[in-house]
Amino acid sequence: MQRLKPGVDIVLDILNAVAEAQPHSEFAQSILRQYQERGGLSKKQLQGLYGKAQKLQSIPPGKLATLEAIILKKHTKERSGIPATSPLYQKDSITGQLIDSILKQFPSHKRVLYLKSKYDNNEVLSSVELSELNRFSKLLK
Repeated sequence: MQRLKPGVDIVLDILNAVAEAQPHSEFAQSILRQYQERGGLSKKQLQGLYGKAQKLQSIPPGKLATLEAIILKKHTKERSGIPATSPLYQKDSITGQLIDSILKQFPSHKRVLYLKSKYDNNEVLSSVELSELNRFSKLLK
């Protein structure tokens, strides 16, 4: 980031003023150190600094306004909400009716009982299995 006036550093001025006014504040000391080492602060750290600086009367309101503008200029990370989940497999009511109609007439039909267990466990029935069910139902009519 290139500053218009390289000799003017509002954030450092405010950090020094807060560190002088609250010498025992661990927060002020740690963000001052981080600013000196890394050359910048995160948006949350700047907001915390702004909260501390607002309580002090010795800091001019122009510097506070500049700090607030710097905070507003920083990017805010927003996470999207949890997407609505739909079930992977939705039961086909026609298939369930076919299975029930076949099992009413032949309750011990092994293949249809197997397909019913797959249907009840929300497993996908293949096209071959669906054609078998249709064939069984046509034979019963």
